[in-house]
Amino acid sequence: MSSLPQEKIALHWFRRDLRWHDNRALHAALDSGHAVLPFFVFDRAILDDLNAKDDSRVTFLHDRLTSMDGQARAHGSGMWVEHGHPLDVLTSLCDRFDVAEVHTNEDYEPYASKRDANVREALKALGVAFHTHKDHVVKAPGEVTKPDGLPYTVFTPYSKRWHANLVEADLKSAPSENHLDALVAWGGKDVPSLQTMGFQRSAIEAPEALVELDVLKHYADKRDLPATRGTTRISVHLRFGTVSIRELAKLGFKHSEKWLTELIWRDFYQTIIHAFPHSAKDAFKPKYDRIPWRHDDAHFEAWKSGMTGYPLVDAGMRELNATGFMHNRVRMVVASFFCKHLLLDWRLGERYFAEKLLDFELASNTGGWQWASGSGCDAAPYFRVFNPTSQLEKFDKQLAYVHKWVPEFGTSRYPAPIVEHKMARQRAIDTYKQALASG
Repeated sequence: MSSLPQEKIALHWFRRDLRWHDNRALHAALDSGHAVLPFFVFDRAILDDLNAKDDSRVTFLHDRLTSMDGQARAHGSGMWVEHGHPLDVLTSLCDRFDVAEVHTNEDYEPYASKRDANVREALKALGVAFHTHKDHVVKAPGEVTKPDGLPYTVFTPYSKRWHANLVEADLKSAPSENHLDALVAWGGKDVPSLQTMGFQRSAIEAPEALVELDVLKHYADKRDLPATRGTTRISVHLRFGTVSIRELAKLGFKHSEKWLTELIWRDFYQTIIHAFPHSAKDAFKPKYDRIPWRHDDAHFEAWKSGMTGYPLVDAGMRELNATGFMHNRVRMVVASFFCKHLLLDWRLGERYFAEKLLDFELASNTGGWQWASGSGCDAAPYFRVFNPTSQLEKFDKQLAYVHKWVPEFGTSRYPAPIVEHKMARQRAIDTYKQALASG
């Protein structure tokens, strides 16, 4: 490691914004008048809870940070990457350097909000300014509200107000990539290896951060067909901020209103988890926590392994297990089957998705699962129960998706359905109705 700076510096704390371009907090730091040290923390509060030591997201992060470090070195600098607790790392950096200010982009999840509040207080005591910036959403929590100032809990009016409140500044780029000569001049240091952090490389690879215009133009017609290339597969890059939400929103405005609506759903769920942090772990509608979920380990295992006897459900689960991805239409069918047909607690399914999804994002994942279970904001009514067979006929009629992931379908090796649809549907409706009528 070459000589480190002695003058006052600014820190940019990378989190969900792993890119050098169009990064608002990074741009503000580079514009501060101080040389900027970019750093990232592999947060032990998060990593220590991961069960799989070949977690695909940790591999994705490690690859991205290694690439970013190489890009920083091309500018005579480097990434400062640590494995530890963010507050400890920040305190250590402030001891080592003469830090004038810290910049980072906002994160609205419950853990992040508490972490940032603690960081702000600690830095204040050290006389270091802490600046947060809106970056990974177009509209932040509190920017789109009902006339009385309260947050929307229904998507359609939220979406209308989102459009009505959109201003030029929301989509204005922050050309941070043009100012990387303001990074601290030093020789850098190695990114901690996966092994030293207790992990190993995952075999799952992320798709490229590429939005094909042909996919966007046909998105409204093909997005529900899991066997086709009908979606952008950009979600993992949105999750970790390797792409700019502003650039994507501009593409949506130009090429696909339906795709733009999906980005607005993302903003909506960020608003919900920030305004109602209890929804990260419990039902948004508390009365749904009265539902007496079944406990059936055999059914849970059959669902996880893609052996339920319902081919669309099984194909989705096998795709998830093999690739860290599941098509969005199939996610809805799989989640509905879990909550309604099997009557298993949505939290169990949500946690399994959280372990397996490369694009896992707490707000969207809990929002989607509560939508499927009927317990969330703007959720499907409890008596709406997807028929996985009719969903298969509608969205994978030629069985191309099923045959790709369930090659034994149609043979004696494929299991019979673990529950009968008509019985399970009525059982779910009766169970929900009775639970919601009580109390």
